[in-house]
Amino acid sequence: MRDVAQFLKVLGDEARLQILWLLFNHDELCVCDMMEALGITQSKASRHLATLRHAGLVVDRRDGAWSYYSLSPAKTGLERAVLQSLRRELGRHPDANRLTKDLKQWLARKERSAACSAPEPTQSKSSGKPGARTRAAAVLPNNSKSQPNWPSIAPGRHVSETG
Repeated sequence: MRDVAQFLKVLGDEARLQILWLLFNHDELCVCDMMEALGITQSKASRHLATLRHAGLVVDRRDGAWSYYSLSPAKTGLERAVLQSLRRELGRHPDANRLTKDLKQWLARKERSAACSAPEPTQSKSSGKPGARTRAAAVLPNNSKSQPNWPSIAPGRHVSETG
């Protein structure tokens, strides 16, 4: 049962759920794509992707300096069932459309500029340190630093089969 507990533990993080949502909707994404859509740093994106990779949920492919990630096929019936339910439930979440839209806008900008890199860091008004302010902080309403509340997976919660 330890393997099941570890699998479910990996899913218990908002950023990893958001990454999975993006990969549910795209065959393959570069780390910079996820950074931009989620408004997180390269180190955070890489750390979460490494956790997903070690859990067997994603695979990576290198192309020069860039790393691309895609979903790995589920290895067990439990993984397949949980991921199918997760995809359905995340698709119903209000923040799913925003994430998809943010990624689509980034991919359009990236295609126009033919570059896969994050913009220059901005200066934080609160700390005065370059790079301290993330893209997410800059685009949330009223400059709020709160992140959206993604659903937590609670024991005994039943997933609706409609949809």
